[in-house]
Amino acid sequence: MSGLRWLIVLFVFTYAGNKITGVNTISKKTVEIRASMKHKHAVKSIQQSEDGDIMDCVDIYKQPAFDHPALRNHKIQMAPSSMKTMQMEAVSGNKESSMIQTFQLWRKNGSCPTGTIPIRRIRDIKSYSSQNYGKKVPSFPFHPKKPNVDRNSNNLEVNRSLAILMTDGFNFQGAKADIKVWTPNVEHDDEYSASRIALKTGHYSSYESLESGWAVNPSVYGDKDTRIYTYWTVDGSHATGCFDLFCPGFIQTSSEIALGGVIRSIPVPGGLPWIMTLHIVKDPITMNWWLQYQETVTIGYWPAELFESLSITAASVQWGGEVYSSRLQHPGHTQTEMGSGELPDWVQGTSGWFKRIRIQGYSMYLRYPDWVYTYKDDYNCYNLRLHWEYVADPEFFFGGPGKGWESWRCN
Repeated sequence: MSGLRWLIVLFVFTYAGNKITGVNTISKKTVEIRASMKHKHAVKSIQQSEDGDIMDCVDIYKQPAFDHPALRNHKIQMAPSSMKTMQMEAVSGNKESSMIQTFQLWRKNGSCPTGTIPIRRIRDIKSYSSQNYGKKVPSFPFHPKKPNVDRNSNNLEVNRSLAILMTDGFNFQGAKADIKVWTPNVEHDDEYSASRIALKTGHYSSYESLESGWAVNPSVYGDKDTRIYTYWTVDGSHATGCFDLFCPGFIQTSSEIALGGVIRSIPVPGGLPWIMTLHIVKDPITMNWWLQYQETVTIGYWPAELFESLSITAASVQWGGEVYSSRLQHPGHTQTEMGSGELPDWVQGTSGWFKRIRIQGYSMYLRYPDWVYTYKDDYNCYNLRLHWEYVADPEFFFGGPGKGWESWRCN
């Protein structure tokens, strides 16, 4: 075959690959740039000796999001359209929420200048070269022409355990909660454990979703520290979406918070638990989905252009824990923990929990859902409890040690 024909064949296969893998396709040149000693648009770098992270302060207008084809002409929104968008709520009834905060280790060594955002430098160049780096593995095969595929079929991949509180049947414009922060044990480096808020819509095998919370995820972050994260997809993680800023999508506006950055608690008398307060809400004017952290820090947003149905509304909201492992529901079940690794504890609060659980509708007022239900798919390994007796607000507790609990049954 002549050299010209080889070039034509190479072009065809490259183009097809780009169409199939979407925004997660990463060229060799991009890998070399992003995994180099310094981000090409960085104006300052900050190294944190305690966890080894390096944060590059990157021009806000040169962040990865604008490499997405749908965002080439996007005009960045620096703040929500109005204070009503990020509806505040009195926290006097929940002293823990106002007393306990978390902070990021890298801020001990400096801060990013105005007009820049912190981007955590990639540690593992070899892993980053994979087109699947920084994204979730799909839970179910993609069947666009077979919407009624049996979820119990033996050919479906079971790789994720959930213990969640859910609500649906409403036009959700936002969700919020206080989340207890832990550092669960993750047994294998290709597994992760997360506690998150997720808003979703669509068919289970090709849903649109955006979420945020904390996670221990060695395959993405290179260690077993607890980190704040975001995630999005428009097709059930088959070809689109990623964690944080690993692919074009989420637009960050804050110079204070680094997505994927290690979080720690600010010490308080009595050793009270860490709490992360997260609020995800859609701007009623721009239709962008904003993320707020600890009541005061607006981190950034998922642009409306990324989505179809989610650009209008979310069909369901989830609060709770997620464990990913290829060893789930098989002999030799993982010992990766969910939450704190303890079973639901609504007395001492030593397990994972969500409190001040809220939704928003078109009125934008925060309130507890009219009705909720719980879901767990690996109850011999992880469990849950919605506690509503003798409390002003229902509280959701969840977690477990994986195979460590009744190991003869958890496999």
